[in-house]
This record gives sequence, C-alpha cells and structure tokens, in this order.
Amino acid sequence: MGLIVYYSSRSENTHRFVARLGLRAARIPASGADAFHIREPFVLVVPTYSSGDGKGAVPKQVIRCLNDAENRKHIRGVIAAGNSNFGETYGLAGDVISRKCQVPYLYRFELMGTEEDVANVKHGMERFWTREQL
Repeated sequence: MGLIVYYSSRSENTHRFVARLGLRAARIPASGADAFHIREPFVLVVPTYSSGDGKGAVPKQVIRCLNDAENRKHIRGVIAAGNSNFGETYGLAGDVISRKCQVPYLYRFELMGTEEDVANVKHGMERFWTREQL
C-alpha cells in the first residue's frame, strides 16, 4: 500500500486521525517543508485553514512541499479535514489541491474524524492502492 503524507498543526487533530489509520505515514514538518522529499506515490491528508472567504485554505507548509516538482509528481489523491462550522469552506484545502494537482479528492472528515471516518479511509485506501497498481 502507498504512503500517507500529512500535515498537522499544533492542534494535532490531523496527526491523531492519521495515527488511528495505522498506515505507513510521513509528516510534513512545521518548518523546513521545502526540504521534505517524497519519492514514492502518496495520498495527502491535509487540514483546511481558511478565513470566511476561503483564502489561506491550504497550509503554507503543504504549499511549500507541493511546490517541489518531485514531490508533486508522486501525489495520487487528497483527503481533507475541516470544520463544518465554516460552511462552504469546509474541507476547501482538498478542493484546491485536487484541482491544482489534478488528483482525486478522496474523502473529507471533520476535525479529527470519527471511528466511521477512520474505517472508511482505511478501506478506501486499500481499494485505491489496489486500483493504482493495476
């Protein structure tokens, strides 16, 4: 199965979600993200940060990581976290990354996700990586 690459802020919500998946994962560092290199296919798990107008939805560390063409060429999909209290911008980082990197937006979950979200993503990743290998 492929790699999960993720960014998590100090809240650690995304980190806790990824840890519960029990899958092989690598964390984009809070500083030095431009020196973070990914050389294999991965699915990105990213929180959404956004003001009411949607600006700043993708964390700067993730932008720096994906600005590296070598990193970007290995992304296969995106999963986004968000807060449904923010309405239309809920999970917006996933929409932005999906569009810019031309990869599927695979799943959206709230804050640190529920047990159902964890099960859905685990099962979905198994199916996704099986199809990717065909």
